[in-house]
Amino acid sequence: MEKKSLLQRTADSINRLPAFLRPRALSLAVGKVVPYVGTSRLRIEELNRERVVASIRNRRRIQNHIKGVHACAMALLAETASGFAVGMNLPDDKLPLIKSFKVDFKKRTKGDMRVVATLTPEQRERLKTEERGDLLVEVHVTDESGSEPILCQMLWAWVPRKR
Repeated sequence: MEKKSLLQRTADSINRLPAFLRPRALSLAVGKVVPYVGTSRLRIEELNRERVVASIRNRRRIQNHIKGVHACAMALLAETASGFAVGMNLPDDKLPLIKSFKVDFKKRTKGDMRVVATLTPEQRERLKTEERGDLLVEVHVTDESGSEPILCQMLWAWVPRKR
């Protein structure tokens, strides 16, 4: 049986809570690991090895000059979901690192934003078995209208954790 990482064990225990409690508990846990995510009030809706779903409300504190979600907040949303998708599949002796990300802004956003980051079974296997490497995480960011106003490419690397 495969040994689960601390992140996987934490997510598994939270995912056993009643459905209405999970997003709040997941968001608090992720905010403890990455304080800026908590400060920005990202909502973690789903966190497992296959996919991560997160959202951010279009509220005054994170708006740009045209009352939409600020570009940095959208990038944070995509980076966070993709990073936790990687982290959920890494053993504790490996460290995830963002290598590069590209965000193309296609059109004006409407309202709140939501992201879904997924990994293929092959990518999950690489994270588990290879000592180091990198991979492109599939990320889809949508707004309230259901369209994808931004296109993202998130390239993550992993390396052995120094002791």
